[in-house]
Amino acid sequence: MKELKGRVAAVTGAGSGIGRMLAKNLAERGCHVAIADIDAASLKQTADMIGDAGVKVTTHVFDVSDRYQMYRFAESVIDRHGSVHLLVNNAGVALSELLEDVSYEDFEWIMGINLWGVVYGCKAFLPHLKKESEAHIVNVSSVYGIMSFPYNGTYCATKFAVRGFTETLCQELKDTSVRVSCVHPGGIKTNIARNARYYKSQIPSAAREDAADFFDRFMARTSADKAARIIIEGILKDKHRIMVGPDAIVIDWLKRLMPVTFQKLSSVTKVPSFFRRNN
Repeated sequence: MKELKGRVAAVTGAGSGIGRMLAKNLAERGCHVAIADIDAASLKQTADMIGDAGVKVTTHVFDVSDRYQMYRFAESVIDRHGSVHLLVNNAGVALSELLEDVSYEDFEWIMGINLWGVVYGCKAFLPHLKKESEAHIVNVSSVYGIMSFPYNGTYCATKFAVRGFTETLCQELKDTSVRVSCVHPGGIKTNIARNARYYKSQIPSAAREDAADFFDRFMARTSADKAARIIIEGILKDKHRIMVGPDAIVIDWLKRLMPVTFQKLSSVTKVPSFFRRNN
């Protein structure tokens, strides 16, 4: 996609984090935005943050794991904006638990949002996107769609699936007007860890706040605003894979260069006990 000004973008998970900053940055570039989230209050904050940017902003409160609601979202975007050129399937959640112990209810919950939300979004919007001379789909996977990590098996399963789905979709749409990108963020400074369904993690006897603080202090190296700007540049350059953050780039190369050894190194299940939230 060579131009964003005057185009229409639909962004899910826009109530916070990367989704919020994507909406803000797209609007600043003259792109009309249809922003979606399950949290109405957070979505309003995003709309207020965009303010009077000279573009049309519409808000859509719904659950991406509901197929019917996703199709209603697509219809609403067309009704209110007249067209759509860019779809960003960004909505996502996290879950920290051993695969042996995770409940089927929790597994279905994270699959519904992280994977089915992407599938529903693509299938609901594709007929509209294909009507445009130039359009783009962006699906957000993760570095955990490249590598696995203990206690994050459900999250990894969804993000590996998003990667496979997106890369295949890219192949299947290569002769159409729709380009496709798969995004792999590394550690981003968002609230995803604090909002996760949390049971156990690699930090011994850690509470949710301990694990979230560990992520914020040692793993989240890229701001949501920086992540959004990297993604937008990837869209403008029609990149099939968009790596977000220096950690994502390093992990991607290590996984390519020494897949077996890297798998062993990343399988550590304990974090040193000296870490505590009040350090």
